[in-house]
Amino acid sequence: MKALVLSGGSGTRLRPITHTSAKQLVPVANKPVLFYGLEAIADAGIDEVGIVVGDTADEIREAVGDGSRFGVEVTYIPQEAPLGLAHAVLIAQDFLGDEDFVMYLGDNFIVGGITGLVEEFRAERPDARILLTRVPDPTSFGVAELGPDGQVVGLEEKPKEPKSDLALVGVYLFTPAVHEAVRSIEPSWRGELEITHAIQWLIDNKCDVRSATISGYWKDTGNVTDMLEVNRSVPEAVEPLNAGTVDEESEIIGRVRIEAGARVSGSRIVGPAIIGAGSVVDDAYIGPFTSVSEDCRIVDSEIEYSILLRGSSVTGVRRVEASLIGRDAEVTPAPRNPSAHRLVLGDHSKVQISS
Repeated sequence: MKALVLSGGSGTRLRPITHTSAKQLVPVANKPVLFYGLEAIADAGIDEVGIVVGDTADEIREAVGDGSRFGVEVTYIPQEAPLGLAHAVLIAQDFLGDEDFVMYLGDNFIVGGITGLVEEFRAERPDARILLTRVPDPTSFGVAELGPDGQVVGLEEKPKEPKSDLALVGVYLFTPAVHEAVRSIEPSWRGELEITHAIQWLIDNKCDVRSATISGYWKDTGNVTDMLEVNRSVPEAVEPLNAGTVDEESEIIGRVRIEAGARVSGSRIVGPAIIGAGSVVDDAYIGPFTSVSEDCRIVDSEIEYSILLRGSSVTGVRRVEASLIGRDAEVTPAPRNPSAHRLVLGDHSKVQISS
């Protein structure tokens, strides 16, 4: 069994971060989202991985390399444009051959991995298995309609009037039957070859399409809100560590990981939180669910429920929260402009001015 990991796409919902960085490499708990997926694939016993890449191919290649650090062998598959998930399967056919495969969206995050799902698929070998989860707003996802016996009877891509609240999670398992399906469909109104259309083709042609509804934690990390939500979940499982330098005036509370070379002085850090290697925290407060990447500086500031990317700095800022701060960004106080109150008061007036 092989794996096909999708790491193309422009990441428009994460701009401006993705103007200069691949969305799959934005870190959660100081580790790129893509790495969690590759680790899950390796844990499931799959060692041949094709990564579909687009405009950010060079950055993905530099970060992942040949895959040996994850225990897999990586083949890169260029995609000229983000023309749909089914298009990614189409252009990867030479790599996939006649083997079963799992397709994993590189910006998706599933707590608990996919080992059980892969083992079940290997044992039963339906033509396709899709993963579903209930969401409050299905209009942003592919949506599945199930029959009375739980069988998949229909799929829609981002429907205006969803027939259910069951959204497709970004992990799919296929036999080679899907190759005929992706060759048989036409582009959607979006100009893309939709994987939902390919799976619907399998259903219409009496293929065995099954579903599994997951109740565990899943997020599509394609926007800032979801990225921060994942960063709320992951650090709680991170093992505490103090490999840096913390002075006696500092207070470390809860599950806090301080990487090698980091320096903390005169500060209070409340976990779960991660301070990356070489970072400096001075006279500051770091609150829960905050991930500080390597070589950052947080001085005379308060920050909570945020992600700071490599080399960023926050200096002299009273409060920062629910923020995603890009690489080498600088956050400082605005200059104080002279202010004055201009008054025209009648006789016997009383005025209270808050200074």
